[in-house]
This record gives sequence, structure tokens and C-alpha cells, in this order.
Amino acid sequence: MQIHDLPYPDPGVPDARSGPRFLWWLWRNQLGGQLKALAWGLLHFVAVSALPFCVGFAVQAVVDRSGHRLALTGALMLLCGTAVAVGDTFLHRAAVTNWITAAARVQQLLARKAADLGSALTRRVAAGEVVAVSTGDVEKIGWFVEAVSRFTAAAVTVVVVCAGLLVYQPALGTVVAAGLPVVALAVLPLLPRATRRADVQREKAGRATELASDTVAGLRVLRGIGGEELFLDRYRHASQEVRHAAVRSARMWSLISAVQVLLPGLLLIAVVWYGVHLVREGRIAVGELVTVYSSVMVLSYPLQHFEEIAMSYSFSRPSAKRAARVLSLERSAAGGDVREAAGGDRAEVPRGDLYDPGTGLTAPAGRLTAVVCGDPDAAGRLAERLGGHPTEPGRSVLLGGTALDELPLDLARTAVLVQDKDPVLLSGTLRELLDVPASGAVTAADALAAARCEDVLDALVQGSLDAADPMDARITERGRSLSGGQRQRLALARSLVTDPEVLVLDEPTSAVDSHTEARIADGLRRLRSGRTTVVFTSSPLLLDRADRVVLVHEDEVLATGTHRELFENEPRYRAVVTRETEAEPATADEEALLDALGELAEIEESA
Repeated sequence: MQIHDLPYPDPGVPDARSGPRFLWWLWRNQLGGQLKALAWGLLHFVAVSALPFCVGFAVQAVVDRSGHRLALTGALMLLCGTAVAVGDTFLHRAAVTNWITAAARVQQLLARKAADLGSALTRRVAAGEVVAVSTGDVEKIGWFVEAVSRFTAAAVTVVVVCAGLLVYQPALGTVVAAGLPVVALAVLPLLPRATRRADVQREKAGRATELASDTVAGLRVLRGIGGEELFLDRYRHASQEVRHAAVRSARMWSLISAVQVLLPGLLLIAVVWYGVHLVREGRIAVGELVTVYSSVMVLSYPLQHFEEIAMSYSFSRPSAKRAARVLSLERSAAGGDVREAAGGDRAEVPRGDLYDPGTGLTAPAGRLTAVVCGDPDAAGRLAERLGGHPTEPGRSVLLGGTALDELPLDLARTAVLVQDKDPVLLSGTLRELLDVPASGAVTAADALAAARCEDVLDALVQGSLDAADPMDARITERGRSLSGGQRQRLALARSLVTDPEVLVLDEPTSAVDSHTEARIADGLRRLRSGRTTVVFTSSPLLLDRADRVVLVHEDEVLATGTHRELFENEPRYRAVVTRETEAEPATADEEALLDALGELAEIEESA
């Protein structure tokens, strides 16, 4: 896999049982690139390590006054220099390719998992942790995966050089062979402490990222309640904790680096001292001493990769652990692909009543069902469950008798679409916003009209410098240039364009005025005629247009009927709809208000 071939057609199925297993899986899945990096690394390191032998031969040739051997040594040095340059160039190219492709594979896996889990992802993992995994952690994972091949090449080179020195000069070679393992392994006792400090640093950095993400997401609310300074102080405290942890981690790695410099220096001193002693006794030649001395000096270069692999692993291990945790999340406890018996073709989109066994809620096929739930959080959880994300094993929502979590993901999302309470509008033109997978039965114009987006279109045109057509007007990130009600209506129009078999809307009109809400209720009922629609709301205007209203209290259906029937006969329903309490009973004539607004909406509709 080359960089220009990205993204992967299929990133594969990761081994997410643990962080190390995930790292090993990544390495195995780019074995070709790893072997290529290993080959170029061996060429580079061996060529670098061969230069001291050439220098020793050249010195000995000068001592022996042999011009032929000196010329031959010069040619060998030229060959080694060329191999060093070529090997370094292509090693860097292969290493960077391995790094980027590994990181890209992880990002694709995370994106696929996010698409698979949908809104359930942030319910099971903090949004800040997802951001941390998909940004900084991805780079650290890629760093370790690509460093393995370079470390392997360096380790093989050290072994080859030691063997060569033992053959070339056994006396000094024995000293080098005995000292190098000590030099390479001396830092091992320090690594557990360095790893723990690195883990603490990454944990605190992840918490700071989560806090920053949550603060930015709720900045508008924080400004409204005057909580900016409070959260700023919290972030400052978290940032200082990250700084202190980073300093403690850096101190340990500085100690490891110092050991990696000190011990090779001591080995070099020992080799020189013993080598000079052997030269004086006439047991070795000067050229041989120069060769061994130069080899020990050059070996400090591949030995640096021992420190790098330890550092990269200590930083990538917690990152891989977090990534594996996210990738190990499953859409359901017991899911499988529902396929037809004949030919293995994918099953058709199921049709029929939507039934939730957890609460006993039933939404009849082709009808508009309104759900009243006094707890907004419980309503949100129920809406997610209706979208095919069961919270408990064996409690999957059924559509026409088929469990949604047993359907293939694309089929489940074709069957049921859930619009969250706070839908996200991506930046781009209105045309791009409404360019979503759809049945084709509902046009963008019809959806915009049903969602009453006339003033939204005018606002988009007025705010655009060069777009005469509202469909070409640009929407800023998350629709920040629009009001809350305008964003809600555009999101509703996008959901209506999709035209799913079942549409679940969680408070779709909570930010619009009652006049617009009444018109949206009529447009929604008309456009979704014959389709199953479930609306979570406590608005009398939407409830009065529903074919069926269901009261859910403490995850249980308490009553079912029309809005007027429940309002007259069910005190709990009336309390939720009118926001009345025991100390402050409702005094407004709700029936008269409903009739008046309904008549007004009918007059405007006919006009």
C-alpha cells in the first residue's frame, strides 16, 4: 500500500482485545511495507557500520605503504557511502509510508466504528476521548508501528558487527560483544517507571482534551449563565497537571538518554585502553585498533533506535489501548446479518408496527404517533433505542416483528432514521446539506416547505455574497450563523428528504414559535402520510395533530389515546403537557388556545 492508494478499500477487522494485540495486528497488516523498510534499513545500517572497517584497512595500507590496498579501500569506501545514501533515502521513504498508512488505517477503522455506532458512541465513550484517539493517539500508534522495522534493522546490524569484530579481532571483539548487551539493556529497569509516567501524562492530557471539547461545545450556554471563568479555571488546572506530568516524564526520558550516552562512552574508553595495551605488546596492528574503535563509535547510531523503540512503545501502548477500547465497542450484544434463505441476498426493508419491548410502546405502521415523556433524558434514550441501539441484551426494538439490531447496518438505517434533539448541520451549501441517501419520493422543495423554511432560505440568500439561489447559499459550521429554530427546521427538512420507512423525531420544534410550530405540524402530517412517524414532544400543537399519543413514565407506557382524551382523563399527562405542578396548577384555557391556533393554521394554509 502506497500513500497515493489511500484510503484503504477495506481497512480490515482489527484485533481489539488489547493494545499490544492491536499494535501487532497493524504491523502484520502492512507486512510488505515493513519488510521493505527492514531491507533498506539493513542496507543503510550495515553500510554505515562497514565504514570503520574501510578506515582501518586504509590506515593499515598507509602503514604498510601499499598503494594497491589503499586504492581498493577507497573504492570500498565510495561503495559504502553510496549504499549509506541510497539506504537512508529509501528507508526514510518506506518508514514515512508505513507511518502514514498505519495512521490512515486506524483513522478509517475509527470512522467506520463511529458510523456503525452512531449516537451510541458518545453515550458509551466521552466525546473528548474520541477526539484524542482520532488525533494525537493515531500519530503515536503509527510511530511505533513504523519504528519496529527500523529497530529490527538496527538490532540485526549490532549483532552482525559484533560477529564481524569477533572474527576480525577476537581480543577486542570479545570486549565489545560483552559490553554491547549491557549498553543496550541497561535502560530496561528504568522503562517501567518511564512508561507509568508517560501513561499518567497521556491520561491527564486526555482529560484536558475532554474538558476543552466539552467547554467549546457548551460555550454559548456557559456565556448565558456566566460560567466561562469557572470552566476556564478548571481547564487551567487541568493544563497545569498535564505540564507537571510532562515534566516528570521528560526527566525520566532524559535519564534514559543520559545512560544511553554514558555507557557507550565507558565502553569506548575500555576498548581504547585495552586496545592500546595490545598494540604496545604487538598483539594487534594500529589499523585493527582504529577499526574496532571506529566500529564502537559508529554503533552508537543503531543503538539510538533501542531508546526510540522503548519510547515509542511507552507512548503508543496507552494510545493503542484507548483505540482498541473504542474499536471493541459493538452495535449490539447479539446482532447478525438478516439475509434471505435463497441465494444469500440481503433482506428487504421490514415493514409493520414499531414495537419497543422495554416500555411496551407501539407505533402503528403508517400513522403519526406522538410520545410524551416527562424525563427528557429518558426520551432521548428511548429515541436511540427506536433507532436500533438497544441498551440491554434481548431488548431490541422490533419493526414488523424483525429485531432492528439484527439487520445489516445500512438496511436498519434505511428502515429507521432518528433525528436527535440537537442535530448537527455540516458546513457547505444547502444543496449539499440536502444531498443525503433518500428514496426519491420527497423533493427538497417539498421538504423545505413542510418544515416551513421560507425565512431560512431568505436569510441564507441575504447572508451570501454570490448566491442568488438559496440552494447554493453556504451554511457555516454547525449552522452557527442561523438561529436555533432555523437550524431545527433545516435539520427537519433533511430528515424529511430522506423519507425513511420510520422517522423518529426528538423535540423537532422546541426552538420555534407556536405559530410556526402549528404550520410545521400540518406539513409533517401531510408529507409523512402513509409513513410511520414517531415524535417525542410535549407541545400541544404537535400532540393534537398526532393520530395516537402515548404517555411514557419511568420507562413504561401508562396511557394511550388522542391528545384530547388523555388531557381530559390522565392527570400525569396533563401535568407534563401544561407544565403544571402541585403548588402551581394550570390556569390557561388550553382547549381554546389549541382551537384558535388550529383555525389560524388552516386559514394560512388555505391562503
